[in-house]
Amino acid sequence: MTLTPLAPPLTDGRRIIQLPLGPGLICLRGLSPRRLRFELEYGLERGTCANSFLFAAGTTAHGEPVAPLLVHPPGATFAGPYLESVAQLVDPAAPLAVVVGVVNPNRVLLLRRMASHWAGLRLIASNAGARVLRDLWAQESRPSGGGEADEPLPPLPPIEVIRGEDGRELAHGLRLRLIPAPTPRWPGGLIAFEETTGLLMSSKFFSAHLCCEAFDEATRSQTEEDRRHFHDCLLAPMARQVEMVLDRIEDLPIRTIAPGHGPAVTQSWRSLLADYRRWGQRQKQAMASVALLYASAYGNTAAIADALARGLSGIGVRVESLNCEFVSSEQVVAAIRACGGLLIGSPTLGGHAPTPIVSALGTVLAEGDRSLPVGVFGSFGWSGEAIDLLASKLRDAGFSLAFDPIRVKFSPDPGMLAQLETLGGDLGRQVLAAQGKSRRSATGGGLQESRSLPALQALARVVGALCVLSLRRGTGEEAIEGALVASWVSQAGFSPPAISVSVGRDQPLAELLEVGDNFALNVLPAGREGRLLKLLGRPLPPAAGRLADLDLQVGPAGQPLLCEALAWLEARVTQRVVCGDHWLLVAEVLAGRVLDPDGTTAVPQRRSGAPL
Repeated sequence: MTLTPLAPPLTDGRRIIQLPLGPGLICLRGLSPRRLRFELEYGLERGTCANSFLFAAGTTAHGEPVAPLLVHPPGATFAGPYLESVAQLVDPAAPLAVVVGVVNPNRVLLLRRMASHWAGLRLIASNAGARVLRDLWAQESRPSGGGEADEPLPPLPPIEVIRGEDGRELAHGLRLRLIPAPTPRWPGGLIAFEETTGLLMSSKFFSAHLCCEAFDEATRSQTEEDRRHFHDCLLAPMARQVEMVLDRIEDLPIRTIAPGHGPAVTQSWRSLLADYRRWGQRQKQAMASVALLYASAYGNTAAIADALARGLSGIGVRVESLNCEFVSSEQVVAAIRACGGLLIGSPTLGGHAPTPIVSALGTVLAEGDRSLPVGVFGSFGWSGEAIDLLASKLRDAGFSLAFDPIRVKFSPDPGMLAQLETLGGDLGRQVLAAQGKSRRSATGGGLQESRSLPALQALARVVGALCVLSLRRGTGEEAIEGALVASWVSQAGFSPPAISVSVGRDQPLAELLEVGDNFALNVLPAGREGRLLKLLGRPLPPAAGRLADLDLQVGPAGQPLLCEALAWLEARVTQRVVCGDHWLLVAEVLAGRVLDPDGTTAVPQRRSGAPL
C-alpha cells in the first residue's frame, strides 16, 4: 500500500533507498547529497545519510505473532519520502513498534506524523527518552523540512519504557537486544543489537555525515576523516560517558556496526572502537577542565554548548558536559568543585529558566570558586529572560564573566557557530593561563627557569620561515576554512618538491591535515608581517566564513591564499608523524608563486625554545 504524498516533492536530491540485509530485515536509508543543517558536524559538506532498520512482521520460533518493528527513524527532514517508503512495507492499518534511539524535536515531528497515519503505533524508549518524548510531544516546534505547521496534533502513542538491557524475540529467528546508552547530548540514547546477525545499530555513535548508497564502507581509511570529524564535534566533550558505552558494547559478538549516519563498518569494527578510545584520550588526559552545565528544550541551546565545547577541546581543555535535566545534584557539585572554568546555559521557557538550571545555578552560587572564569549562554524565542537571570545572579555573587552573555534567537547560524567556537577557545586559554600561573607559583618558577637553559636558548636560534597555514574544505558559502601561524617550516625534498610543517596536536586544524589533504602556506614578508600576525595572533579554528575578513585569492587546488603574502605554496600532505606534542607534516608542493620578488622572508625571533 502506498500513501499519497505526505510532503511537497523534495527538490534537493533527498530520497529514500531500501537495502535488504537478510530475511525479515531491511535498512531504510535517507540520502541527502547536500549539507542539511548548519551545525558543526556537517562542516565537511559531504551530504549525509540517515539509517533506520525495519524488522518484518511474522511469528517467533515459539509461534507467537510479532508486529513489525522500526529501529532509529530519522528526523522530519526526510518525512515525506520516508513515510511513503515505510507504508509500502507496513500497512498503516497494522500495528507498528518504533524504537526511538535519539529523542529531539526533529524526530518528534516525524513521530507525530507517523502517529497520524499508523493508528497502532507504539513507541519504545529508554526511561530518559520517554520523559523527553512526553515533554516534547505537545510543545510547539517549527517544521524542519518535512512537516506542516497546521497539522492536528495526534495523541501521544503508548510508550514501552526500557530501564535496563532488554531482549525480545522477533520474526524470522531474529532476536533484538536494546541497550540504554545515555549521554549529556542524547540522554535518551538507546542502542539496538540483533544477536543472530551481529548487527549493532549504534545510533549516533560511530556516525559520519556523508552521502553514500553502498551499505558498508570499502575500507576504514575511506571514512576515517568523516567519523573523526563527527566524533570531535559531538562526542569528544562527553569522553567519559562515551567510554562507558564502549565498555558495554565491546564484548558483544558484533559482526557489523551500522550507525545512524554514514556507511556501516564490517571489516574492521574493532579498530573503530580502538579509534574512539584513542580519540577520547586527549580529553581524559587534559589537566585543565571546564564544567559545561546546560538544559535544552529544542536542541538549540545544546547546539551552542557543542560549539563552545569544540572550541575548548580544540586547545586541549577537558570538558565535563552535564545535561542538568538528567544528572544528580552530587554530579553537579563534583563537576563544579573539580573544574578550572564554568559554562552554564539555558533556554527560556515561558519567561523563565527550567527548574534543573535554577537548581544548578544555586549549586554554582553555593559551591563555585569566584576566581574561576565563567560564561553564560542560551537560546530563546522571544525575550531570553533565563540568560539575564543567570548573568545577573552570577555577577551579584561576585563571579566575573569571561565574555558577554551569549544570546541566540532560535538556533545559531554558521557565523555564530564560528564565533562560539572562538569564545570557547578564549575561555579555555584563560583556564590554561590560570592553571599555568598556579603551577609556576607552586613550583617556584619551573617553566620560567627552564627558559634559561642553554640548550633551549640555542634551540631558539633554529628558525624557519614565518608563514600562515590556511585551508578550505568543501565548496560554496558553507565551506569551512581556517588558518594558523606556522614558524616551524622547512624545505624537505627536491624531487618531488616537498616541505615540512609542524602543527600542534591540540590545534583544531590538525584534524583536517590528514594524509591526502591539501593546504596553502603563505610566506609572510619581513617588515610587513605585523598586521597579519595581529589578525592571526591566535589560530582560527575551521568554520564557515572563518577567513571572511582577510583579502584572499583561491589557488589552483582550491585553497585560500593571502594577497598580502610574499609568496604562496599549495601542498598535499604525504606523511604525518607524531613528534611529542606536535604533528610533523611532510607535503608535496602542488603549485606556488612569488608575489613580491623584491621582498624578504619574515623569520620568528625568540629568546628560548621553550613554550611561550
